[in-house]
Formats: sequence, C-alpha cells, structure tokens
Amino acid sequence: MAVVDARPIIASGAEPFEIIMTAVGNLADGEQLEVLAPFEPVPLEGVLSSQGFSYVAEDVGGGDWRVVFQRIPS
Repeated sequence: MAVVDARPIIASGAEPFEIIMTAVGNLADGEQLEVLAPFEPVPLEGVLSSQGFSYVAEDVGGGDWRVVFQRIPS
C-alpha cells in the first residue's frame, strides 16, 4: 500500500495534490493508496472517483482522516 501523509504538507502551507497524483500514477495493479489528511478530502475523492477509483473514508479522530483509494477493476 502506498501512503501519502498530506498533514505536514498542508500544515506547511503547501498543496499536496501533485504528490498524491504522482503516487496514484505509480500504483501497481491492485495496489491501494492511503491518504492521511487533516480533513475529509472531498475534492480528491471526487477527482479519483471520476478516474475509476473507489474509496473508504474514515474519521480517525482529532480532525484527521484516513482515506484508502483503490482502482475499480474493469
């Protein structure tokens, strides 16, 4: 499973979208991507859903979210 912890990126004032999309592009067949964020990344969920991914979002407490994305098999 690939993991992108977007929390420190966002805390520094930067945007993690490019890093996340690079990780998506590097996923092996069947591999999942876990994104950790300080909020539910609804826009990212929409973008990746439109690119053929399913996801499960979980509030892990303290305002943080864990979202696991997986490509839907064709």
